[in-house]
Amino acid sequence: MDSEKYQRVRNGAGFVAALDQSGGSTPAALHLYGIDKDAYSGPEEMFDLVHQVRTRIITSPSFDGERVMGAILFENTMNRQVEGSPTGDYLWNSKGIGALPPDLGHGV
Repeated sequence: MDSEKYQRVRNGAGFVAALDQSGGSTPAALHLYGIDKDAYSGPEEMFDLVHQVRTRIITSPSFDGERVMGAILFENTMNRQVEGSPTGDYLWNSKGIGALPPDLGHGV
């Protein structure tokens, strides 16, 4: 972790957003968002839908470095893009929010 990210986490205010639903918990998360299991057929479509949900959250004007100091993201999300940038890059460069992929065992 570079110095700027470290200082942000160490001294910053806000909360860490847990957006790391895996394959096992994703159907329930989508259901709570109003998307039932019959809306997708198979894991790939399910992950596409949950990425759309996460993108909507991440790109919200309220989801910013003033309120959110970090985001825990599932590896699948880290491997996708938000508005044309890798998710972790988008979060840091556009929002000032660091990303942590816990299933990889190290910060980004």
